[in-house]
Amino acid sequence: MAQKDTLLHLFAGGCGGTVGAIMTCPLEVLKTRLQSSGLTLRPVFQVQLGTFNGAGVIRPGPVTPGLLQVLRSILEKEGPKSLFRGLGPNLVGVAPSRAIYFAAYSKSKETFNGIFVPNSGIVHMSSAGFAAFVTNSLMNPIWMVKTRMQLERKARGEKKMNALQCARYVYKTEGMRGFYRGLTASYAGISETMICFLIYETLKKYLVRSRFTTPDTDTEKGASDFLGLMVAAAFAKGCASCIAYPHEVIRTRLREEGSKYKYFFQTARLVAVEEGYAAFYRGLIPQLIRQIPNTAIVLSTYELIVHLLGEPSK
Repeated sequence: MAQKDTLLHLFAGGCGGTVGAIMTCPLEVLKTRLQSSGLTLRPVFQVQLGTFNGAGVIRPGPVTPGLLQVLRSILEKEGPKSLFRGLGPNLVGVAPSRAIYFAAYSKSKETFNGIFVPNSGIVHMSSAGFAAFVTNSLMNPIWMVKTRMQLERKARGEKKMNALQCARYVYKTEGMRGFYRGLTASYAGISETMICFLIYETLKKYLVRSRFTTPDTDTEKGASDFLGLMVAAAFAKGCASCIAYPHEVIRTRLREEGSKYKYFFQTARLVAVEEGYAAFYRGLIPQLIRQIPNTAIVLSTYELIVHLLGEPSK
């Protein structure tokens, strides 16, 4: 029975992750481009007042292109297909990563329920953190290749590397260590997963309680229940992304080819000194547009499959 439950969580997590990845791939490409150091900053001229003679001094200052400007640039220079760069490794990796994540989350939740107060906040945070640690450790090479493909800038018509060619190139130029660039930032991002699942599980318990305290409520889950779970997942992910987003920018910089970024804290310091603290939130808008519906789709698909294929309640 335990093996059947594990396989169910693996299958449900994989299906949810695959559906979400296909639907939100263009937004992920835009987010990655906005996070990168290779983003072309537009120079603008700012007037600085307060000189001795009262005259203004005109100084150039960089301005980060917006989401629509980056989208227009990709469409004009590289073509619409570039919005799906990295989808191959994403599809290869998202199903097993989500499957591993939800299976690890389910099993660790059982363990932590025996240690702490069952289904408490500490159980949800610990389970989510452990599951994220296992998933990041195993899947980082695939996400590394995906990021490199998304950052590759080739004009329309020029031949682009596929996932296998990109993996060979990383191994040839950087060795096995190259596949684990950005892993420290991924570990830092575990905080985002823990916050997300803490909020989600809290809202989920509230929805269950409110459902059973409502008179004349059927015991079977309906469409409104899954809509509630989608809203809860979207809210949880939005909050968690805003709090923990800087690690995403640091991770993308660490995965850039031949960059000056070597370690987590060194990268954080360079970004802060050279570009200001606002640079840690570059790409947040497409990240929220992508992750909120993606997480809602993934978690609700997962809950639906577990409900449909799981053991009927007695």
